Parts: sequence; C-alpha cells; structure tokens
Amino acid sequence: MDREIFEKLVEEGIDLIPKKFLDKLDNVVIVVEDEANQYQLNKVNLPAGQVLFGLYEGVPLIRRNSAYGNVLPDKITIFQKPIEAYCASEEEIREKVRDTVWHEIAHHFGSDEHGAQRAGRNSNK
Repeated sequence: MDREIFEKLVEEGIDLIPKKFLDKLDNVVIVVEDEANQYQLNKVNLPAGQVLFGLYEGVPLIRRNSAYGNVLPDKITIFQKPIEAYCASEEEIREKVRDTVWHEIAHHFGSDEHGAQRAGRNSNK
C-alpha cells in the first residue's frame, strides 16, 4: 500500500477517537514508519512470535507533574509493514490501523497493556 494512503488510514483512526480524548492529547506526535528499529524492539522486549504494530514512547499523562516541561513530544509510531503483512485486505488494514492508533493513544493516557488492548478492541464500537 502506498504510504500516503496508509497515512490517511492513520488519520481516519485518529478522527474516530472521541473528542473528549482528542482534546486531552498533549505534546504528542503520531508518525508512520515501515517497521520498528532494533532499539525499539529491544525497548519493548517483544516476546518471540509477536509482532509490533505500534509503539508509544513518552511520559504518560498520569505521570506528568509540575516538573514536566521543555521536553520533546511523546511519539506514537504506527508500523506499516507489519500491519500489511498481518492483514489480508485493505479493510483489515483499516481496522488494524484504527485499533493500533487507539491502543497507543491509550498508553499516552496511562493505560497498561491490558487497558490499551481493550481500547483497541473497542475502537470499532
């Protein structure tokens, strides 16, 4: 899939997030990369056989305090190649991108992996 089309799918996923959450996104950038680099893979200690579709890197909102400031934005990366390899159709790619965007934004709000997985699964409701 062309990168521009994939990025539009990411934008669609973001647009579906309820306004009450979008309004609270603070100091975060969402980018698309082909796949995770070795540093990112090592950082998450991904179990064998699992695939990384997205990654949140930053300070979750619930851990920020008055000392938080003058920092680079948090970064959410959506990995295009693993999503494409996992999915059998453009509609499946759309759904997986949406779920992944919601999952990683849930981490920005402070959700642990279980809560973020729940957020991703609820993205289609």
